[in-house]
Amino acid sequence: MTEPSDPRPLRIAAVIPCFNEALAIAQVVAEFQAALPEAEIHVFDNNSTDDTAAVARAAGANVTHVPLRGKGNVARRMFADVEADIYVMVDGDATYDVGQVRRLIALMVEGNLDMVVGSRVDDGADMQTYRRGHRFGNALLTGAVASLFDGRMTDMLSGYRVFSRRYAKSFPALSRGFEIETELTVHALELRMPYAEIPVPYRSRPEGSESKLSTYRDGWRILKTICKLFVSERPLQFFSGAAGLLVLLSLILAEPLVSTYLNTGLVPRQPTAVLVTGMMLMAMLAFVCGVVLHTVTIGRREAKRLCYLGIPGVRSAAGRP
Repeated sequence: MTEPSDPRPLRIAAVIPCFNEALAIAQVVAEFQAALPEAEIHVFDNNSTDDTAAVARAAGANVTHVPLRGKGNVARRMFADVEADIYVMVDGDATYDVGQVRRLIALMVEGNLDMVVGSRVDDGADMQTYRRGHRFGNALLTGAVASLFDGRMTDMLSGYRVFSRRYAKSFPALSRGFEIETELTVHALELRMPYAEIPVPYRSRPEGSESKLSTYRDGWRILKTICKLFVSERPLQFFSGAAGLLVLLSLILAEPLVSTYLNTGLVPRQPTAVLVTGMMLMAMLAFVCGVVLHTVTIGRREAKRLCYLGIPGVRSAAGRP
């Protein structure tokens, strides 16, 4: 009886989106080289105006130029261009502790997971490390996604994540900017992928570098993305809610008309009667639209699920039982 062969080593790729991070990217690459020497390190330069690409190349990373601005555009290129069994995505601003990466990878392999998120934890010594506005906005938006899509995540906007190959190659990546983290989360929740979170230290940016995030502008874009995803992924709930609201308003407006008609046999306010009739028709149309779009969504979800199932999981890629 032959002994089973040893599991083959997993191909690991570190994919780092960057925009004007010349002051930080060398540190991130060096930390990956120290913590995960077997990984291929790919820096995706998002049309930076400083020396980010040159610094990353000098540090030993493979550099890809992405001319279309926006983190979502970078994520699209990362998952399309890089071939690996495990993808480690981390921002290039040196705020995440890359030394924790083996913990995230080990959890993914042991649990045969598709996504592991590094939820940010800071020591509170510097209020600028994780600003109060960002913390509050993250909690608000994460709570909204958890409520709408049945999630259990605490840091939806973390830029430190580990993905399986079947996640990366089944992810459509439709967003363009920082709202990509929302789409990454919803994709896992909608396909009921196995995922987990691990707390990781969150550090201050290197002195002299600046954050590209805008609390209000990017928060508003993320909120719009959540609404769009809710309409596209939960159309029956959305349109049923709209239909229910129209029915309620029409009944409120119709009540005095019905009372007057029962008492006098007359309908004195005909414009209101026309409005009530129109609102009832709109409610019916909204509900029918929800039913039709729900059927379309089920078809799209089945297609994505079949694509996902056609790609081996982490354990299968390593030849493990």
